[in-house]
Amino acid sequence: MAKKRPQTKATKPQLRNGARTAGVDEPVPVVGAREPCPCGSGRRYKACHGRAASHAVTELVQRPFEGLPGECDWVALRELVPAATVELTLKSGLPEGVPSVTLATVLPMAWPALRRDDGSVLLGLQNDTPSGDLSRDLAGTLQRALTAEPGTPVTAATAPAEGVRLQDLLDPDAAFEPTVHSGFEFWVPASAEQASPEVAASLERANAAAIPTVKLSGVDAAYWCETPDKNHLRWVMPHPEEQLLDALARLHAAGTSSLGEGTRLVGSFRAHGLMVPVWDLPTTMGAEECEKPAAEFAERLSTALESDTPLTAEERRSRGGLTNRQVTLS
Repeated sequence: MAKKRPQTKATKPQLRNGARTAGVDEPVPVVGAREPCPCGSGRRYKACHGRAASHAVTELVQRPFEGLPGECDWVALRELVPAATVELTLKSGLPEGVPSVTLATVLPMAWPALRRDDGSVLLGLQNDTPSGDLSRDLAGTLQRALTAEPGTPVTAATAPAEGVRLQDLLDPDAAFEPTVHSGFEFWVPASAEQASPEVAASLERANAAAIPTVKLSGVDAAYWCETPDKNHLRWVMPHPEEQLLDALARLHAAGTSSLGEGTRLVGSFRAHGLMVPVWDLPTTMGAEECEKPAAEFAERLSTALESDTPLTAEERRSRGGLTNRQVTLS
């Protein structure tokens, strides 16, 4: 089992007031830890405003995508899906010269973001981030991409401790509709005659490593994938973990937790504050064959979630087995 990282309450660190060179709402720039703090306090940065910045870097936000449309799909695209894109809608609208903003699971050479020649922006999701707040790190990258020179990638950088988050930038009423791709050809615009040698090599490597994946259409945030030995269904669910474990235990004890003959619920991931139950499927069961049994399971799960009766001894044993087979991804 993967090691579980400590979870802490997600609050924004507060900077001190009363600085001689920074107003109450004005961000204090980041400098070297041993340099004088720019706020004018006379102390070293690490002992003054650097404390809040350092805390912001290490503090883990358990559910970074909470409050965004499609939170479950955000988690899936971050942790489970090799190649996918989503058109993003900004609260303030698109800046002049930026025709579109697209979220992508992965970009060439693991770039955090890319401003294309036509001014459009691609934001990479599956990158290492410098702090414990993935939403803030991605928002900082997006802001820098919107003002980058067309035709240039955006490199990694630490977002300000008081920086905005995706929830501040994205339209909460806009749909979040992932498009899953069989490969990474979306890296190269149709208008481009050919990719650079570096991008072409990165594209070849990425395509070779990609696991075939399909998003089910009948239920939310469920993704079928194909591996050499068996297929899987990985389903990101929004329900509170304890309630969901109880419901799955009830179904498992009743023999109704599978998706049909030859399938079985084998455990779950825990990712970004949400649970991701996983089923093993036979190699003969494709994504289309999953649609009906997944929809039927969703109905059984909904009924089980409504139950508040104490678990029976058999259901408690089932719950313990499910808990022991949990793996924490993030």
